[in-house]
Amino acid sequence: MKQLITLFAVFAVSFSFSQTKEQDSLTLLLAFQKSDSIKIDTSVNLIKLLYKNADYQKVLDYISATEALSHQLNYKKATAEIAYYKGLVFEKQNKPQQAMAAFRKSKLLFLNLNDVLNSARVSNAIGLLELANNNINNALPLILEAIPELEKVNAYDPLRVSYKNLANYYTRVNDRENAIKFNLKRLEIERFLNDKMGVFESQKQLAKLYSEEKETRKAIDYYERILEALPSANDSLRGDILPLLSSEYLQFKDYTKATNYLLEALKLNRNNNNQEGLLHTLTNLGWLNLDQNRTVRAKAQLIEANRIATFTENQQALLKNYKLLIRLDSLTENFEAAFGWQKAYYELQHKIEANQKQAPVQSKPSTTITPALVETVTPVVETEIMAHQAFEFSENERKLNNLKLVFYALLAVFAVVLVFFILIYLQRNSRIKYTRELENKNLKIELQNAAILEQTKHLEAVNKIKDRLFSIVSHDLKDSLTSIKGFIDLLNDGSLTESEFKSLLPELSENADNATLLLFNLLNWSKSQMQSLEAKPSLFDIQLVIDEKLQLLEHKFKKKELTVRNQSSRDFVYADRSMVEIVIQNILTNAIKFSKPGDTITIANHANNARSTISISDTGIGISPENLDELFKNSHYTTIGTHNEKGTGLGLNICKELVDLNKGKIWVESTLHKGSTFFVELPKNKPE
Repeated sequence: MKQLITLFAVFAVSFSFSQTKEQDSLTLLLAFQKSDSIKIDTSVNLIKLLYKNADYQKVLDYISATEALSHQLNYKKATAEIAYYKGLVFEKQNKPQQAMAAFRKSKLLFLNLNDVLNSARVSNAIGLLELANNNINNALPLILEAIPELEKVNAYDPLRVSYKNLANYYTRVNDRENAIKFNLKRLEIERFLNDKMGVFESQKQLAKLYSEEKETRKAIDYYERILEALPSANDSLRGDILPLLSSEYLQFKDYTKATNYLLEALKLNRNNNNQEGLLHTLTNLGWLNLDQNRTVRAKAQLIEANRIATFTENQQALLKNYKLLIRLDSLTENFEAAFGWQKAYYELQHKIEANQKQAPVQSKPSTTITPALVETVTPVVETEIMAHQAFEFSENERKLNNLKLVFYALLAVFAVVLVFFILIYLQRNSRIKYTRELENKNLKIELQNAAILEQTKHLEAVNKIKDRLFSIVSHDLKDSLTSIKGFIDLLNDGSLTESEFKSLLPELSENADNATLLLFNLLNWSKSQMQSLEAKPSLFDIQLVIDEKLQLLEHKFKKKELTVRNQSSRDFVYADRSMVEIVIQNILTNAIKFSKPGDTITIANHANNARSTISISDTGIGISPENLDELFKNSHYTTIGTHNEKGTGLGLNICKELVDLNKGKIWVESTLHKGSTFFVELPKNKPE
């Protein structure tokens, strides 16, 4: 184990040395080249490499030496490139005036050379520098003009800086459309470059912008992407994002998710003493509890949030806090306190607006680039360059000789270790492949067994349904059809007189009605048992359905000498109308069946919050307590009516299934020998 640790440590040292290999190689090459354009190109490449490695002092040293030679040889392209990198270094060193002078010199030279791409790159650098100094009128045209040229060659590094600065500017001036546009462009590049922090920042900005645009779904999507990408140990960033995400779920009134996120955020932010995260968490917890009428808890959280917002001088958070406190005190009828919060709200709002008017975005007039602005090139003696490079070459040569010995030794050790690991890997892969094949075979067998068992259960259920259907068809339906056929045969033989014909007509009608209702219930029940019944809800007036069904069954009421009281009123429900019609018709038919001549049937409805309840009462024979338990069960329980009416035991089963499909409830209250009341509760609007 110690040998392996030592080996990896040596590899790490070797890697750090290899980073300087290209730099050493260029330095060595530069020392032995003639003083011509090739030597200048080598020096420019070395300058680029040193800038990439953030060795800014060395960059300026080489620029000073190379600039003189390029000026002496009138090598304008190299002079322009050197000036550009000089400007970048000055910008890093927070010397904006020197940086601007170098950039302008570089752009002028590139324009004279008709080098459109490099001219655009320098324009972009000037624009970003102007933007950093709030010179918007100068900055925006330069950056926007440079971007298409940079996009043509996929210049990712300058492009993502430009996109970021433009997105921040447009966010600051409240131009959310352009802010979203440039954040999306930046996000695409950050993902391509695999810059996790850049991806995080872009997604966070997009989530906030979409939240301000009231595109809550998009905001939630970006916040959740951030949470998925965050390491589980990064409690600080997680504590910032969770309250922002919970705020979006509160917009949707998804209190369950909002509560889970806020409780986690509260714990993280208190543990980390994250004041900003704690401020947003407490504010949203107050909002959540206020929505759910937990006013005491809401007040404690909002008051604590108010203290933090005041201490941290977070004016926007304080405005939101005031609005929630106004709502809280208005809800608890503490109008004096609510008025105080309202006054504080408007005072702060006016203060913010006044500050914005007093401190507008500054801009400076554009300055035309002229030769007078170009920095004068100072020549440097060639011998000074060579002396400096010869010293560095001797040092680098010594390092290279030492590194060669280490490198070859490590290469040999690495080859041996690599062969060893390859053999282990191949053996392990073979063993894993064999194990997976066995697991797949076992899984396939288990799935087949489960499918066979499921199919067996399904066939048994279908067989029971078939037996039930045959039983109903062979007994109940057969009786009604046999009676009708006998009547038709007598009529066909001429065995009936006109008076006998008229006297038997009500009985024939009754048998036909029974057969129709039986088939109606039978088809709906079988359909539901085969699991193909689906509700298609819509908004309709329940009073119209009640009136239609009372009119349809009017002859049955008269035949049995029943009194009907229609106490329904206009009320809209959200359900499948045809299914509701089936339910009401079945319950009314049952009420007729179990009522005696002279009894009363009453139908009414009333609204209760977001639900509508329909009640159908009769003063008939009622239901015994033991039989009440059998109703609405899949036992096909049935009894004979007061005039020996038969049933299938399917009607109430169908009613319960149809009501359940429409997100409703059905129940019954009954007293033996006094009557029964069936209740049906349905939603008044689309359930969330």
